[in-house]
Amino acid sequence: MCVSGLFLSAEKVSDLGLILGRPGRPYSVRMVASAWDWLRSKKPLVDAFYASPLLVVSLPSMTSGRSGTGAWLFALLTVGLIGPLVLRRTFPRAVFAAVAFVSAVQCLLDVEIVAGNIAVLMGLYTVTTAYPFRWGLAAALVCELGVVMATYRYALSGSNSEYVFAMMTVVVAGVWLLGLHMRTRRAYLRSVEERAERLERDRDNEVKVAMAAERARIARELHDVVAHNVSVIVVQADGASYAIDTDVVRARQALSTISATGRVALAEMRRLLGVLREDDDAGAFTPQPGVGELDELVEQVRSSGVPVVFEVDGEPVVMSEGRQLTVYRIVQEALTNTLKHGGPGATVSIRLRYAGDALEVRVEDDGRGAAAPDDGRGHGIAGMRERVAVYGGSVHAAPRAGGGFEVVARIPVREEVGAS
Repeated sequence: MCVSGLFLSAEKVSDLGLILGRPGRPYSVRMVASAWDWLRSKKPLVDAFYASPLLVVSLPSMTSGRSGTGAWLFALLTVGLIGPLVLRRTFPRAVFAAVAFVSAVQCLLDVEIVAGNIAVLMGLYTVTTAYPFRWGLAAALVCELGVVMATYRYALSGSNSEYVFAMMTVVVAGVWLLGLHMRTRRAYLRSVEERAERLERDRDNEVKVAMAAERARIARELHDVVAHNVSVIVVQADGASYAIDTDVVRARQALSTISATGRVALAEMRRLLGVLREDDDAGAFTPQPGVGELDELVEQVRSSGVPVVFEVDGEPVVMSEGRQLTVYRIVQEALTNTLKHGGPGATVSIRLRYAGDALEVRVEDDGRGAAAPDDGRGHGIAGMRERVAVYGGSVHAAPRAGGGFEVVARIPVREEVGAS
């Protein structure tokens, strides 16, 4: 039983590889885990090593006869019991059946018990740990049948047969219960490992999704900022090129507008791209534009030579910064489309109408409308729909029947309205 205890302890220690090999462990610990993994992968070699003490203990019986029995019979019996243990974890049920059969033949031939008979307990332990409960119970019943046979054959004539039977039964039950415990423990360790791996995968996926969402948001912001400001710069540059010879004052005003618009575009681009800098702990970025900054946006477009009418109907309500930014970007994108596709002489009408639980944003122009060229590369309308969909709203953007283009967006002003 000392040999069996040593074997079972070694089996427990071998499970350390499941724990030591986790990511984040020190290099030396992970090296030990790698060594354990390599050792555990060589099952026949390890099983032969664990069976070697039984062979050493059995050598005296193999080299000399006892009770008139020849040494060759003990050698053959020892090989039959210990030899299959080399494949104990490779074929647990077959090995247990082999050693149990050899022990039964030994009992029928009235050959006394040898140290190699511990192989039956080792086979019981392995079957119990490697297979479902019914297989471990069947192996335990086979061992108990062997206890009955051994008691009848070797201890029946003695006065201590009940004691021998009880002791051997306790040993069999103890090994079986230890196998059940180890099977449960290994299942728990595997579940913990699988859960940890699943949590790590979920965490990585969440990080990737968050990064993708952030990149998409920044891409939309950059599109809004760059498209609008570059459109203003292009319009002002065209105006300055026409007026530079005939109206120097207007040309200077256009150049001043270009300079101011360029600075605003660069400042917003720095703010947006700054969120990607992991080492930037500078802290505050400039606030996002909202409904209050629409007047400045309108004046900026007016200064480029495009007439804009801005109206607000109804009583303004308090909205979240995200909703205000959405309103601002919708108006900005609509004005950008007018600057790019409206053509010369186009006028714009902007109307914000607060109607109960929603805000209606309507931007109309009398430009080219459906006749405007489209290179198919713009993402402004799709970006507007995505922004408004976040708050449960809707966007309609299409050429007008009488000419021109219109953008109509309806944005709920409260969370419960958008969620309904």
